Amino acid sequence: MSFVLEIESFSTQSYIKNYIINIIREFNINADVTQKDEKIISIFSSNDEKLQKCLEAIAQNLPASYFLKNSKNYEIQNEINSLPSYEQTFPLNLGLCPTCQKEMFDVSSKRYYYPFISCSCCGGNYSFFNNYPYERENTSFKFIRPCLSCENETLSVGLKENHHINSCHECGVPVRLVSKTKERYANDASSFRTMFEVVAKAIQDNKKVLIKTTMGYRLFYTTKEINFNSILLMINAAKITDHLALITEEFNALLSIERPILNVTIKNEKLKKTLNSNTVYVKYPDDGFSILLGAELQKIGVDFIAYEDVDADTKADLIMDYDLEINPQSDIRVFLNKDISFIAEGERVSFPSTMFNEKNLLSITDEYVGLPKNGVMIFDRMEHFKSVNIDRVNILDSIQETYHSKQKYFSEDEASFISVIAENDALDKKCVGAYFDEEPSFLYYDGKNVLRIVPPKYFDSSKIIQEIEDLRDGSDKLMQNLKNKMPKVYKKLQTLQEAKDIKLFEAVAIILGLDDESMRGVTKEAMKFIGKGGIQIDTHVKDNRFDHAAFLASIISYQLAGVSTTILCYSIFESFGDYFYEILQELKTKTKATQIVLCGKHFSNQSLFSRMQRNLNINPPLLNKNYPIGKENAVVGGAYL
Repeated sequence: MSFVLEIESFSTQSYIKNYIINIIREFNINADVTQKDEKIISIFSSNDEKLQKCLEAIAQNLPASYFLKNSKNYEIQNEINSLPSYEQTFPLNLGLCPTCQKEMFDVSSKRYYYPFISCSCCGGNYSFFNNYPYERENTSFKFIRPCLSCENETLSVGLKENHHINSCHECGVPVRLVSKTKERYANDASSFRTMFEVVAKAIQDNKKVLIKTTMGYRLFYTTKEINFNSILLMINAAKITDHLALITEEFNALLSIERPILNVTIKNEKLKKTLNSNTVYVKYPDDGFSILLGAELQKIGVDFIAYEDVDADTKADLIMDYDLEINPQSDIRVFLNKDISFIAEGERVSFPSTMFNEKNLLSITDEYVGLPKNGVMIFDRMEHFKSVNIDRVNILDSIQETYHSKQKYFSEDEASFISVIAENDALDKKCVGAYFDEEPSFLYYDGKNVLRIVPPKYFDSSKIIQEIEDLRDGSDKLMQNLKNKMPKVYKKLQTLQEAKDIKLFEAVAIILGLDDESMRGVTKEAMKFIGKGGIQIDTHVKDNRFDHAAFLASIISYQLAGVSTTILCYSIFESFGDYFYEILQELKTKTKATQIVLCGKHFSNQSLFSRMQRNLNINPPLLNKNYPIGKENAVVGGAYL
């Protein structure tokens, strides 16, 4: 007989599977671990006397994951005769696992207060990665020779097995802290602890601190200095729900090993006033630097601070740095409610990744490439690969370079659309879908090809005032009223006509007089609305295309009539929800499609998606599972076009 542990996981990444394998190998138990059909299945020999302790270790140490769902166990008639093995094809950037966090705070550990701690299955490993194959010589750690103890760990079974950037205080990376008057270094447990104490006190004293974490450069400060780009770092897990109104799914995702950024509701009234918002983007500390900083801040009574992702040249009162090159990734931002969750945008966890059997082609977008390797397609940044022999290239139409004599161009919305279909194994079905990233477009997949039924009409601000005036009878008076009653907004619109590459929702934010003149600003304002329903904004089409002038004119009309900015912002997304639903339903009927697809990062707007979810309740839309629904997924779709 064999004991089976079955865990549901909709991730195609293998770090949870590898974590289980590493624990099993530590206990030297015969087992077989596989991952397929959204399940991680571990089959153990029931007769092994160490089985119970091994299962207890898995239960205690397995990291919480955004991708994990339910688990169950049962017995089968089977014989397992060997230890499981694993292959680490590429590194990822993840939060620290429970074992590494415990070691970092263990006074007897050789990595006590060592901020570069990680293992084969956790930590900021990808940031130090340079090119394939993934081994120490191809990372920034190639110049650091591991001590005998660290080297032996990488050769032994356990979480440090084959850990290519393994290090400790003895063989590790010294860190310097620089201020205007002095410079100090840390290279052992005592000096690191002192350094983080100094930094925590400096932040409490309203100083800004720039830290080169293993996830990239981050500027830390108190919420008094918060701005549009700030993320709230919740450093005290026990008090998170004192300050934020979280559903269970949000709390679990926040503390998962993927450490996503979430947009959540604020509970603390004082914090609401400070941020002038009902919602905030939040994150829980992920790497050694932010976790150790958080530990010292907790000691002096601080529950949260703010930070933003920046570059090395950002000005600060204190700078914590080290002499290793890093190539950080952007955090994933997760949309989540009680019924559904998906990745809105970002790189971490989603890349690098593998998907389906290899194709003899190259898929290229602005940031990523997909190419055949070891029987599958691997998706990662182009600079990590040296060369590849392929038959043809599929490339994003905005890229001007020539890579191959057989080069086919594709659009971002087409590629994003087909990536969702591929991830959901719906390539044999007819699908209609909408893509929304600044501009809406509508697409159809007939089971073989992708067709742009309604391509995006890009916003042109150069003649926007004239276009609104010519919209219909009386529209010229509308703009005259705007000029007379709201001269500052009218002047901004005039300036807008002289600017280049202005996006539609930047124009919306300007008309509404928002400080944050972006889609983010409009979204945040919409989240302040607590009523039951908004008003109808004009989202009609003209010549089968979205009419920007009518849309903006409608907003101006309501604004002049005294409708509040909050109601207007909410109504914009509610109206867009109805607009998408009506067109998708019409297309679905005409094409006899069986599935509806949504992609594009603007669908991660809570107000818009809630409306879409209500409208599509009977026939839920298909969304990406492992990849962001934003433009990042285009490299995957490019391999199918």
